[in-house]
Amino acid sequence: MKFEYGLDQRPPFLKSFLFGLQWAAIATSLIIILGKVVGSLHFSEPASQMIYLQKLFFITAATLIGQVLLGHRLPLICGPSTILLIGVIASRSFELNAIYSSVMVGGLIIAVLAASGLFGHLQKLFTTRVVAVVLLLIAFTLAPTILKLVVGGKSGVTSLYNFTFAVSLVFTMFLLHRFLTGVWKSTLIIWSMILGSVIYFLLFPKGVADSFFSQANLISGFFSVLTMKLSFEPGVLISFLFCYLALSINDLGSIQSINALLEPADMGRRVTRGITFTGLANIAAGFLGVIGPVNFSLSPGVIASTGCASRFTLVPAAAMIGLQAFFPLFIGIIGSVPSVVIGCVLLYILTSQIAAGLIVAFQGADGGPFQLESGLIIGLPVLLGTVVAFLPPAILETFPVVLKPILGNGFVVGVVFALMLEHLIFRK
Repeated sequence: MKFEYGLDQRPPFLKSFLFGLQWAAIATSLIIILGKVVGSLHFSEPASQMIYLQKLFFITAATLIGQVLLGHRLPLICGPSTILLIGVIASRSFELNAIYSSVMVGGLIIAVLAASGLFGHLQKLFTTRVVAVVLLLIAFTLAPTILKLVVGGKSGVTSLYNFTFAVSLVFTMFLLHRFLTGVWKSTLIIWSMILGSVIYFLLFPKGVADSFFSQANLISGFFSVLTMKLSFEPGVLISFLFCYLALSINDLGSIQSINALLEPADMGRRVTRGITFTGLANIAAGFLGVIGPVNFSLSPGVIASTGCASRFTLVPAAAMIGLQAFFPLFIGIIGSVPSVVIGCVLLYILTSQIAAGLIVAFQGADGGPFQLESGLIIGLPVLLGTVVAFLPPAILETFPVVLKPILGNGFVVGVVFALMLEHLIFRK
């Protein structure tokens, strides 16, 4: 495939700005989606939720500029990890220091494994069938969170109206996905958030976004809130270590997706540097008290639609993302997206995750045909993980405190059973 600008070419300033604007818009929408979900889990105060978003913008910008210039040096957009959202949800009854200390440890382990070359040995555990389970579990174990976002019924809007609106919006998104092409298809998430919010507010004026966005300051820092202290809870740490195993595989897949498109030289070193830098970025994220970043696999679609493969177009994108960290009012305007719309967009994104999992699953073990054995290895972990994700809080409270973030984490339960089935029960 021919590109207007190659990997190491520098487009003119104006074109770099325009290409960077699109990258920044995509990253911003994903930061807002996950940042609002996690921030609302941690804090009830609007000001604290805003600071969380500011720190998330800052760490994403720093990670992006570092990856493009020092890490994998590829045109890959990054942002907060959906996998770590699962860990946060499962550990929300513990203090924030314990959660983000675990994020720091997870990032450190990934960085050490990648830099030392040991990651290649660990990667052998994640066979085709286990990777399929990981991809499917990410989507299915987030189903309760999506359900709460979609039928929250806040601000005087009933659950029935929210659900009806959500079904209509999701159907429209898939309809547009079918017929749109080029840059319009690549930016569908952005337009869905904008137009979905406008239509929702026109239909339901009572559902206007939380007032704290309108009260946000124009300019404000966040460095005075760096109060994270080291605190380790064994159950929380183990839960996040499983999440980081999946995050590293996700990161590897995203980097390799660019390899299939651009075939850059010295790919082995790019993978090592990229995953190492992701680990270091997660250490920094844990220190700041936010979920860590990961490289997104949607980047090849953006490159193909724009015809620009230059990594340097992500430099202005990183600058735009970083500037937003110091302008809460601007974040507030963008973040005025209703929770129903966020749930719909998250549902759309995770549907792609399920599609990827099914593609991997039906490749079959070792490239062979899909058999009953493969269905058992994939089916049981996904089913168990989904059941655990929907366990009522009253039942989770009966679990021992140490085991709650492990046994109450559907993702961890599913991955453990997948590894046991693959490498013990059905081992060949």
